[in-house]
Amino acid sequence: MFEIGIFQVLVCIFGVVMGIIFGALPGMTSTMAVAIFLPLTYAYNMGTALYLLLGLYVGGISGGLIPAILINIPGTPSSITTCFDGYPMAKRGEGEKALKIGIVSSLFGGIFSLIVLWLFTPVLSSIAIKFSAVEKFLLIVFALTVIAALSKGNMLRGIFAGCLGVMVSLVGVFSDNNMVRMVPGPFTISLRNGFSLLPVIIGLFAISQILEEAEMGMKKASYSLSDEKGSRFSLSLFKGQFINLIRSAGIGTFMGILPGVGGSAASILAYSQAKSFSKHPEKLGTGAIEGLVASETSNNGLTGGALIPLLSLGIPGDSTTAVLIGAFMLQGVAVGPLFIKQNPVTWNTVLVALLLSNIIMFLIMFFAIKYISKTRLYPVIILMCVVGAYAANNGIMFDIWAMFIFGAVGYIFNKINIPNAPFLIGFILGKDFERYFIDSLKGSDGNLAIFFTRGPLAWALWLMILASVVYAVLDNKKNS
Repeated sequence: MFEIGIFQVLVCIFGVVMGIIFGALPGMTSTMAVAIFLPLTYAYNMGTALYLLLGLYVGGISGGLIPAILINIPGTPSSITTCFDGYPMAKRGEGEKALKIGIVSSLFGGIFSLIVLWLFTPVLSSIAIKFSAVEKFLLIVFALTVIAALSKGNMLRGIFAGCLGVMVSLVGVFSDNNMVRMVPGPFTISLRNGFSLLPVIIGLFAISQILEEAEMGMKKASYSLSDEKGSRFSLSLFKGQFINLIRSAGIGTFMGILPGVGGSAASILAYSQAKSFSKHPEKLGTGAIEGLVASETSNNGLTGGALIPLLSLGIPGDSTTAVLIGAFMLQGVAVGPLFIKQNPVTWNTVLVALLLSNIIMFLIMFFAIKYISKTRLYPVIILMCVVGAYAANNGIMFDIWAMFIFGAVGYIFNKINIPNAPFLIGFILGKDFERYFIDSLKGSDGNLAIFFTRGPLAWALWLMILASVVYAVLDNKKNS
């Protein structure tokens, strides 16, 4: 049995709508949405609270595709790769088609992860728990190989940007490094905690994009959301995408299961694999449907995947599920190995709420998308860029300056033909790259052989890394 009624459905609709709004505004992530509305759950029982919070979660992840496609600004970190093909489609006059492809892909990813959550929670959690710091490090290295794939024909600049992103991400990561600081005095205290992800994303994509379009003028930069005749959405567009859908949803779900990896790495990895297995890899990044499908399927696959370690092990899969633990604690429900057995009604309610959230998300976004326009988004986005950057660390003025600094960096990169995407990918994965590397060495007393002696799983990851690098190099030679 499970808990559902008219009131729960209305609460779920409210949660999804608010989640979409938060996801569509840069800086206002699904984690922030869940955290803000968490106090409301004091007034509800566990079932009603789940409909609200899971609605916010699904809506927040899905809403990020709107600005990513329309104005090349990812609403959430997991929507970064949506920009790569969604925005070029919008510039061609295929904005509505791109949005609907993303929405359908999001629904598929969400339903896929729900099925995996329902059928394989105990099994997959036991597999994920075997992933040590070594396997997580190799997985991050594998995800970093997408930098080479995205730099086709311009690999040297792309790798430079990626390495620069990794270096910038490591500022202030380890307290030991604060003893030796090659930073001018006035900035030392502010940089003790490094650069936060949200100000960097907002600056690199939003501020730089606004500067670009201000330079061109809104009339020259604008385009019509309504698709031209002959390029409208239909389900036939997904012909030949079934394997891509399954693969991307599987990657998103599994990356969600791994605690601390996150949606950004999931979408980057899924996009990389879509490019590797594509019959026409040269088209990805120019408005290819398969790139858009891979990105949106994987980031919504994260939703169910991140709940698996939360419910079966008591370990949050991402930052949003970490906040969800608070909802369970408020209701006196303990998550962990005995959760399903001791709380069967709550477990069934989780599944139903997740299913209902995905269906409501699809219905709201698919049929209301035609009323969204680029010019309506811009005034709100400019305001929310500043608010989102300021709120990233509970009100630190340095984050606003960082946003403008990286906005200028992104603008300059565009002028000198250095791609922004590799820099951002390096920045996102850099902290985990060093953290898992150091944790691996600590566990082996500094012996580097640990990366090659962990067994078949590590060997398989090394083969995947090697294959991805070789493919990227050969592809670059072919197109240079």
